[in-house]
Amino acid sequence: MSTLVSATPEQEARRRKSVIWVVSIATVGLVFDGYDLVVYGTVVSTFLRDPSQIGPVTPAVAGALGSYALVGVLVGALLAGSVGDILGRRKVMLVAYAWFSIGMAVTALMSSATPFGLMRFITGLGVGALVATTGAIVSEFAPPGKKNLCNAITYSGVPLGSLLAALLAILLLAGIGWRGMFWIGALPIVTLLPLAFFKMPESPTWLAARGRIDEARAVSERTGVPLAEVPPVGEASARRERVGFAGLFGQEYWLPTVLLGLMSATGLVLVYSLNTWLPELMLRAGFNAKGSLSFLLVLNGGAVVGALIGSRVADRLGPKPVVAACFLIGSAAIALLTASLPLALLLLFVAIAGLGTSGTQTLIYGFVANYYRTTVRGAGVAWCAGFGRLGGVGGPVIGGLLIAAGLSTNSIFYVLAGLSVLGVLLTLLVPRARGPRDLHPTAIEPSRTATSVTSEPGTPRSSR
Repeated sequence: MSTLVSATPEQEARRRKSVIWVVSIATVGLVFDGYDLVVYGTVVSTFLRDPSQIGPVTPAVAGALGSYALVGVLVGALLAGSVGDILGRRKVMLVAYAWFSIGMAVTALMSSATPFGLMRFITGLGVGALVATTGAIVSEFAPPGKKNLCNAITYSGVPLGSLLAALLAILLLAGIGWRGMFWIGALPIVTLLPLAFFKMPESPTWLAARGRIDEARAVSERTGVPLAEVPPVGEASARRERVGFAGLFGQEYWLPTVLLGLMSATGLVLVYSLNTWLPELMLRAGFNAKGSLSFLLVLNGGAVVGALIGSRVADRLGPKPVVAACFLIGSAAIALLTASLPLALLLLFVAIAGLGTSGTQTLIYGFVANYYRTTVRGAGVAWCAGFGRLGGVGGPVIGGLLIAAGLSTNSIFYVLAGLSVLGVLLTLLVPRARGPRDLHPTAIEPSRTATSVTSEPGTPRSSR
C-alpha cells in the first residue's frame, strides 16, 4: 500500500489540460504516421498499371517496396527505444516529426523504383521512432484507470491516418497524382512540429526515474501531473542498471517480452497485408478503383471505433482478454469475407476485420505501454513497435507473393484468418504483470495541497 496526498482543484485542472495537450498532439502525430505508412497502399495499383510513374512494377516488386518503409520503422523503433529511455521522450518525438516529414517530401520527387524504395526506408526510421516513443509518454501522463483509453485514443491516430489516406485518394488521387499524396504527408514539419515544440512537455515520471528531480518537480508544477517519489539510493542504482533493453530482457520480463513481440508481429502482418493489398484484392474481385479504396476506408473506420470501445473494456477487465477476443473476432470476420454476401454485409465484415487487425494492434500498444515499469517502458513499446515490424515487413511481401503465386482471393483471406488465430494463442500465453508499473505518485507540495489521504493498491487494474 502507498500513501497519496490529494491534489487541489487547480492542480487537477492543470493536469487535465496537460493530458489533453499531450494526447491531442500525440494522436495527430500518429494520424500523419498512419497516413505516411498506408498512403502507399492507395497508390500501388497506379504503379502496377502505369510504368511511367516509377518504372515497371510487378506484384513482387510492389510488395518489396511496401516493406522498405516497414524495415525502416523496425530499425527506427528499436533505436528510439534505448534513446527514448536515456535522453527523453520529448526530444525523440520532435526529431521524428521533422524526420518523416522531410522523408515524405523527398519521396514525392523520386522517379524510379530504387530511390523510391530507399526513401521509403529512410522515412520509416522517423515513423518508427515516433510509434515507439508515443505510447510511453502518453502512459506516463494518463491518469490511473484511463491509461488504456488514452493509449487507444492516441494509437487510433494510426488507423485514422489510414482512413484519411484512403479518403483523400478517393477524392484527390486522380487530380494530384501519387506525388501530391506524398506531399500531404510532409505537412507536419510546418504544422505539428512547431505546436509540439511549445506544448509537448517531457514526462515528469521519466525525469524522476532518471534522477533529474529538480526538472521533474518544475514540470510537475507546471503540468499538474503528480511527481513520482524518489526511490532509495540502492534501488535507484539498481533500476538505472536495468534501464532500457537491458531491463527488458532481464529475468523479470524476458518471457512476456518475447510473447508481446510475437503478438505485435502477428498483428502487423494482418494490418499491413490488408492495408497494402485490400484495394488490389477488391479490384480483382470486380469492384472499380474507387470502390476498392472504399473498403480500405471502412477497414480503418472499423479499427478506430473498435479500438475505442475495446479500450474502455480493457480499463475495466484488463487488456489481455480484450486483445485475445479482438484477434478471434478479426479471424472470423476475415474468413467471412470469402462468402457471397450483399454489399452492406460485406462492408460490415470489413469494418469488423478492421477491429480485429488495426484495432487490435492499437490495443496491443496500450497493453505493452502499461505492462512495463517506467525505466523500461520506452524500450518495451519500442520492442513492440520494432520487432513487431518484422510482421509489418512481411505483410506486404506475403500478400505480393500469394498474389504472384496465383492463389485465389478467398485462399488469401483464409491464410490471414489463420494468422489471427495464432494471435489469440500468443495473447493467452502472456503472463500477468507483477509489481508496480510506475513509481508511487505524491503531491509535489504537500504543505499547500494536502487535503486528504487515501490508499491505493500498488498494482493498477489496467496493468493486467
